[in-house]
Amino acid sequence: MLTIHADSRGDAVLVTGGRIEAVGPLEELTAAYPSARVRRWPGILTPGFVNPHGTELLEETYHPDPREADVLGTEPLTGDALTALALDDARWGASARRGVQRMFAHGTVAAACAPLRNRAVRDAVQRTGLELLPRGPRSAGVPALDPLASALPPTTPPALAAGSPARFAVFDVRDEPELTERGAGTCVATVVAGRLVFRRR
Repeated sequence: MLTIHADSRGDAVLVTGGRIEAVGPLEELTAAYPSARVRRWPGILTPGFVNPHGTELLEETYHPDPREADVLGTEPLTGDALTALALDDARWGASARRGVQRMFAHGTVAAACAPLRNRAVRDAVQRTGLELLPRGPRSAGVPALDPLASALPPTTPPALAAGSPARFAVFDVRDEPELTERGAGTCVATVVAGRLVFRRR
C-alpha cells in the first residue's frame, strides 16, 4: 500500500513497503499518486535520531512493566537498583521491548551499540525493527532516551530520499531550533521499515 506522510510545512514522503518511493511537497505527491493514503502530522518530518547509548539503555537498564509501578516505579532502573533485581530471560526480553518503544517515542530510528551479549535482549530488539549500528564498548555523554538530552550532538540517519529505507520521525514543533529547545519528547510519530511503530495518542 502506498502511504504519504506529510507534516505541517507541507513536506511529504511517499512510502511503499519498507522504502521511500518519493519525497516532495504534499500537493505534488498527492497529484502524482492519487490512490495513496495520506497521513497528516502536526510539526516537522525528519530522518529521526540515532541514539548513541543503545547498549546502556537496552542491556544495562531495566524498563519496568506498568504493572510493576507500585513496587519499582516507572523510571528506568540502572546501577544498584538493577543489580538488586533477579531478572530471567523473559524479563530481560520484555524490558528490551519496552526500552525500544520508549526510544521510538523519542523519534529514535536506530541505536549505536556494542555487540549485545544478552541473547534475550538481542532477540527482542531484532524483532522490533530498530536498526543497530556498530560502536565501541562505551559511548561518551549521558545515556538518555531523549537523544537531545545526552550531552552529545544529535546524530541522524542520511537525509530522506527516494530509494532509501523508510525510517523517520515527526515532531510537534515549528522548526529544528524549537525541537532542540523542547527535546525529542515532542515526537508524535515514528516510522521504521515503513511501519508506524509509534504514534502519540
